[in-house]
Amino acid sequence: MAKVRAALGISADGFGAGPEQSLNDPLGKRGRELHDWQFGTRTFQTMIGREGGSEGMDNDFCARSMRGFGAFIMGRNMFGPIRGDWPAEAWDGWWGPNPPYHAPVFVLTHHPRQTLVMEGGNSFRFVSGSIGDVLEQAKAAAGDLDVKIAGGMSTVRQYLRAGLIDELHFAISPMFLGRGESLLEGFDLPALGFSVTEKALTDTAMHVVLTKG
Repeated sequence: MAKVRAALGISADGFGAGPEQSLNDPLGKRGRELHDWQFGTRTFQTMIGREGGSEGMDNDFCARSMRGFGAFIMGRNMFGPIRGDWPAEAWDGWWGPNPPYHAPVFVLTHHPRQTLVMEGGNSFRFVSGSIGDVLEQAKAAAGDLDVKIAGGMSTVRQYLRAGLIDELHFAISPMFLGRGESLLEGFDLPALGFSVTEKALTDTAMHVVLTKG
């Protein structure tokens, strides 16, 4: 049965993004450090069109974080730094002409925009319905494959609060941000039905997978 999954890098003090997102800091100040565990992996190097990269547990989790999905959902803040109405020459994402999703991506926004079709089977659909309605659209597009709640933190928190996520993968980096966007503040994951079903420790991250029973 298809699942709704999320995979997130977080700091040891629970932040999933740094403060002050900008063109120079798309993940906020120091937010890039949350993903150091995956940048050197073979999977990530392949995603950005390069050869080489490390094998091992980090690479396995990186591959799993992008495999088996037929659709993605993200918030507008993750898609880009522009707020309000879209400009005449609209922003088309952080990822260049061939983003790493290779499937329909549903972008939550209050401002309509035509679907953006890009290379590699990528299409960004800008939708303004409820998170439940958008999830149903994503499930229909995904078919038998899973749907990934890709981020950012506010979007993941909304779906988590609504009880719509089946599996969480946290890659917990051994660093402290001190401030930024908290992921789990106010959530009781065991009360929501989640339990740890997998864990692994590498030199760069502690991987924890939680599944809803």
